[in-house]
Amino acid sequence: MEAIVITGAGTGLGKELARLYAEKGYAVILLGRRESPLLSVQQEIEANGGTAFVYPLDIRRYDEVSETAKTILKKHRVTCLVNNAGIGYFGPLSSLSHEQIADMIATNINGTIYMTKAFLPYFRLLPKAKIINIISTAGLRGKVNESVYVATKFAIRGFSESLVKELDQTNISVTAVYMGGMETPFWKGSDHIQDRSRLRSPRQVAEQIVAQENGQPEIIIE
Repeated sequence: MEAIVITGAGTGLGKELARLYAEKGYAVILLGRRESPLLSVQQEIEANGGTAFVYPLDIRRYDEVSETAKTILKKHRVTCLVNNAGIGYFGPLSSLSHEQIADMIATNINGTIYMTKAFLPYFRLLPKAKIINIISTAGLRGKVNESVYVATKFAIRGFSESLVKELDQTNISVTAVYMGGMETPFWKGSDHIQDRSRLRSPRQVAEQIVAQENGQPEIIIE
C-alpha cells in the first residue's frame, strides 16, 4: 500500500488531508509534536476503514527528523510528503518576542527543509514521488502584522520554486499550495482575524488540494 506522510496532521488542514487521502486508499503517516491529537485522527481514520500510523515528531530538530524518516521508510512505501506543519504569531514586529520569531523560523522554514531533505534520497529511487508544500497566500504578498510569518512563507515559496527547477526531468514533482485563511485551531487565542465567518473550512480547502494536485508546480486557493 502506498503511504503519504503528513506533518501537522493532528488538527486543521493536516487532519482533513489525512482523512481524504485515507479515503482514497493510501496509508497515512501522521506526524506532529503532540501524540494525543494524532491518535485521535488515527482512530477516526481506522473507524472508517482506512489505514493510519502515528509518529510523534518535532520537525524543528534535524536529528529527530532524520531518525524518524529512516524508521518510517523501513516500514512503509512512502510516495508523497506533505509539508503542512506551520505556526504563526501576529502583531507588529516590535511586539514579537525572540522566542516567537525563532519558533516560526524553526518550524515553518527549517522543519520543511529538514523533512524534504530526509525523504528526498529515497524518493529519487522510486518510479514516481511527490512533495507538496502547504504555504498559504502569505507566501505571495506582504500582510499587515504578519511580517515574520510572511517572511517564513516567502522562504518556502523560494525553496519550492527552486526544488521544481532542481528536480526538473526527474521522477519527483513539487507542488506549492497557496491558500487563504481557514477556520482552524491555528487562530485559537488570536484576534488577528476579526470576522472568521468568511474563512473556509479545512475540509473545503483539503478537497480542493486533493482534487488539483497532479504534479503541477503551484495551486492557488484564494
